[in-house]
Amino acid sequence: MNKSKKYVDSVKLLEKNKMYDPAEAFGLVCQTSKAKFDETVELHVRLGVDSRHADQQVRGAIVLPHGTGKSVKVLVFAKGDRANEAREAGAEYVGDTDLVEKITKENWFDFDVVIATPDMMASIGRLGRVLGPKGLMPNPKAGTVTMDVAKAVTEAKAGKIEYRLDKTNIIHCPIGKASFGEDKLRENFETLMGAIIKARPAAAKGQYIKSCVVASTMGPGIKINGAKLG
Repeated sequence: MNKSKKYVDSVKLLEKNKMYDPAEAFGLVCQTSKAKFDETVELHVRLGVDSRHADQQVRGAIVLPHGTGKSVKVLVFAKGDRANEAREAGAEYVGDTDLVEKITKENWFDFDVVIATPDMMASIGRLGRVLGPKGLMPNPKAGTVTMDVAKAVTEAKAGKIEYRLDKTNIIHCPIGKASFGEDKLRENFETLMGAIIKARPAAAKGQYIKSCVVASTMGPGIKINGAKLG
């Protein structure tokens, strides 16, 4: 596959196999983001755990200090007063079985975050097979199954992200836009990494942070020196 001239020029700014300190890495991310749109910056963290074992799972959620730069559409499954609180907090879609039917019958997914009150989980359980693979199924560990729906909606709008291991023991997370600049990106990175390190399973042995790579949507991957992180 041929790489674009912009990509090739960006690669020339990097030293092959070099591990960069975070400040330098995020400066380079901004330099190598050359697309005409505001590129998303993603972090990819490989951990020294085995996701096949329940006691080595790493999952949680954190509010990034500068958000993700993305406008988030929130769907809330709730009834009565909780439904009203969700609407007042700014949720785009609020309902119960009507929204379950809309998703199952219309294959509707015009939302980015799903929040539910605990009493709604029995009703939306059958959505697990369609929401699960998309990472959208509400989960208590991510704070998306809660009675405090107003807080959950506010946090989602403010840039709360969920991090979790994939099958290859890597966490993939957006941490902002190239337009944020290196300082805001670094602060978001440090917040997310702090949460991942804090979530280290007791069963994890040896080196926990195997590698950290940051990249913009169209840019090359930049290796971050994670030796001092965990």
